[in-house]
Amino acid sequence: MRTKLLIGGLSAVVGIGLFLVGTAAPIEAHHAFAAEFDADRPVEFSGKVTRVEWVNPHVWIHIDVELDDGTTEEWAFEGGTPNVLFRRGFTRRSLMPGTDVNVDGYQAKDGTNRANGRDITFPDGTRLFLGSSGTGAPWELARPGVDTVENPR
Repeated sequence: MRTKLLIGGLSAVVGIGLFLVGTAAPIEAHHAFAAEFDADRPVEFSGKVTRVEWVNPHVWIHIDVELDDGTTEEWAFEGGTPNVLFRRGFTRRSLMPGTDVNVDGYQAKDGTNRANGRDITFPDGTRLFLGSSGTGAPWELARPGVDTVENPR
């Protein structure tokens, strides 16, 4: 009798565990810079912020870029984690829709309008580093005294 109870209880625990795993929200894998972005394709755009996604593992900043022919296209720049950006001086109010910014970074390998953001510059000249120390951004392209782990701004 005791064996049946033990096996029955264990089956229930395993069944509940499998149910919870099967109903959990999908988890997106965290990626290395080189897996998704191309260090040989730097981009730089000026535009207006349309929205900011303050989500883990990376903040996404969407900007509308006006092209030379007068058309507009949306670009999405991946930044560091929300916590990292908050510690660097970003707030939810510093990147409101309509804010004019200049953003530079490295385009996605798939050629879409996505990039790993490096720096964002505001109209008053304030520049903030968008990445994190683990983005994988190529150190050989770093600007001396600006993009170092010791001085990430």
